[in-house]
Amino acid sequence: MIPILSRVQVRAYDAHAIGEGHLPGLVLMENAGRGAAEAIFARLASSGRPSAERVVVVAGAGNNGGDGFVVARHLAARGVAVSVVFCGKPEKLPADARTNHDAWIELGGSCVVLPAGTDRTMIDAELADATLLVDALFGTGLDRPVEGTLADAIAAMNALAVPTIALDLPSGLDADTGTVLGTAVVADATVTFAHRKLGLVTPRGAELAGEVTVAGLGVPDAKILDAVGVAAWGLTPRDVATWLAPRRAGAHKHAAGDVLLVAGSAGTLGAALLAARGSLRAGAGLATIATFPESRQALEARVLEIMTRAIDPEDVEGSLDALLAKRTAVVVGPGFGTGEPARRAVEHVVSTFEGLLVLDADGITCFAGRPEDLAAAPGDLVLTPHPGELGRLLGRPTAEVEADRFASAQEAAARARAVVVLKGAHTIVAGPEGDVWVCMDQAPALATAGSGDVLAGIVAGLSAAVAPGVGAVTPGDGRGVVPRAMLVAAAGVVVHARAGAAWSRGHGGDRGLLASEVADRVPEVLGALARA
Repeated sequence: MIPILSRVQVRAYDAHAIGEGHLPGLVLMENAGRGAAEAIFARLASSGRPSAERVVVVAGAGNNGGDGFVVARHLAARGVAVSVVFCGKPEKLPADARTNHDAWIELGGSCVVLPAGTDRTMIDAELADATLLVDALFGTGLDRPVEGTLADAIAAMNALAVPTIALDLPSGLDADTGTVLGTAVVADATVTFAHRKLGLVTPRGAELAGEVTVAGLGVPDAKILDAVGVAAWGLTPRDVATWLAPRRAGAHKHAAGDVLLVAGSAGTLGAALLAARGSLRAGAGLATIATFPESRQALEARVLEIMTRAIDPEDVEGSLDALLAKRTAVVVGPGFGTGEPARRAVEHVVSTFEGLLVLDADGITCFAGRPEDLAAAPGDLVLTPHPGELGRLLGRPTAEVEADRFASAQEAAARARAVVVLKGAHTIVAGPEGDVWVCMDQAPALATAGSGDVLAGIVAGLSAAVAPGVGAVTPGDGRGVVPRAMLVAAAGVVVHARAGAAWSRGHGGDRGLLASEVADRVPEVLGALARA
């Protein structure tokens, strides 16, 4: 798993390396800046004429600015034409950053100082000849809106049609939440230091950061991470591969997984079909859609491999009890509706089923404003909301969920005593004991109707592949083995994302994907994971 740090943990990391590790802050800054310069030079060298480039480093009056001076020095040493535009007062720089500022000046480097109140036209003039910009205005410490000259500098960078490389974070991005603090740099790439930060693995952060690479600080840091903690862990294909057991030669369809889907209603039958397709493509041996009689009749003409069963509106609970028996996993909610019979069905399944239960879409909405009522569920509960559904569950606007996705997912997981999958770019998987995992794969093509239904089905379909007793320990968390439901949910999230990415590679585009095609890509993704 990949460590992802919060703002507080980044500060503690540096302090521990300096204090306990006896590494001067100047050395850490040098290593960070040199690593970033190497990444930037590699990009310049790909053009074939790095010496013809003009790089402008836009530096601020903090340690991120100090990193920028190191980058400038190393690029100049490689023959690149570099200048620094400094926003602030040099005498306000922290000691290590000031040392690198002074070194740049004394070695003959160009540095134009733009104090507060500088006219925007002057900023534009200083950037006008750049062929590449390096954003070194703010790092992880920013916790207030960007204003004045600094906001103008960001606007000027964004207005210039040249590549921009951000150091550590795009300036203006909140390191913890990924929200924009007033305004933010739109980078083509970001070189972050030591480890990724929470804000980079959010939908908005991913948009602003572009391609993210990590520059190490030359520190063996397992001991440091144990001391300062990790906010979240990024999921890798290798993680998922270790959880999925190969199918035995003598396996039969019931052993491969028997999934019931309580889903579908007039006008939204496709959601049920897509969830069932996702289950089968993920390896379930059987998939059965249970719905009310009028919807079942409509489904009968559209199914081949999928079975259907009717829920008796006059005996919702009794008819469901018969259908739930011996199921490996159940999906509740896709396109099911929220009327009185549907609510009775949802609440009955949640309160009685003892296996893996995936609650999605309308199933989540049935518990709007009362996540604690889910805590009594006897089964292994996985919720798969998009931000709007999570907002309804927690009783708050979608915008508040998006303003801090990590805190929202963790709160819902704790209150519902469930695994919560908060969908979006870099989907979050949060466990009831505080574990937070993040999908590192992104696939913009997945922004298509029905994609979430397929995800719910995939999670249920993988339930038999993650065998009882298989577990994973979140490194350094001290809590031991995490719930099996979290492994199943995380595996489903990664498989779903990689299926979308595989479609994009095959079609050479980021749009036009149909949800059914996501499901159909799952077997090849599972095959690749088995070989990982």
